[in-house]
Parts: sequence; structure tokens; C-alpha cells
Amino acid sequence: MSYYAQWGSFAVLVVFGILLYTLVMVGNRIFRVNLPHPEKLTTYECGVDAVGTGWAQMNIRYYVFAFLFVIFDVEAIFLFPWARILGNLDADSVISPTFVLIEMFVFIGILVLGLVYAWRKKVLEWE
Repeated sequence: MSYYAQWGSFAVLVVFGILLYTLVMVGNRIFRVNLPHPEKLTTYECGVDAVGTGWAQMNIRYYVFAFLFVIFDVEAIFLFPWARILGNLDADSVISPTFVLIEMFVFIGILVLGLVYAWRKKVLEWE
């Protein structure tokens, strides 16, 4: 398959995706139920009317807690390809399975050190 034929296939796929999206949005607009009511325009916050402004200071610990969750969640994703590679290695491989295993233990150890540091700094305490 030539270079331009590959890009042509990609262009057809993009055009098909745009047309499908447009069709779904137009269909939604045509077939939806439209019952305007003034109460639908009010602010809804857990069944309670909003009081005051939307500006409020948050404790930085909530952001740090969320950031730590994202970091450890993303780092856990790295374990799956590693396990897949380790399962395919044997004694005749260019990379030693023992080296890969030790490397992952070092990786997990660094993660544990980060978790211990956050725990010692009392970042993981929820107020």
C-alpha cells in the first residue's frame, strides 16, 4: 500500500467519524423532548439553592491528595507491560529476566519511598 493510499484511508475514516458525529447530534436535536420551564434555568447544587458566590478557598491538601492518587494510578499502569515483557523472557533473551525483576523492585521501592514520605508529612490525612 502506498504512502498516499494510507493517508487516503485515514482521511476517509476521519470524514466518516465527522459525519457520524454530525448525524448523532442532528438526530438528538430533532428527536429530543423540548419542554422549557423557568425552573430548569436555576442553579442546582445537590437539591439546595446556591447561597453566596462561587468563590471559596480550598485546603491545598485536597489537591495534593488528588495529585498523589493520579501519580500512583499512572505508575500502576506501568506494571502491566512489565509483567507482559517478563512473561515472554527466557534464559536465552538479550535482557536477563532477573535484571527486569530487580528493575521493577527498584521502581516499586521508589514508589513506596514516595508514599512513606507523603505519609510522614501527613498529606494522606483527610480532615
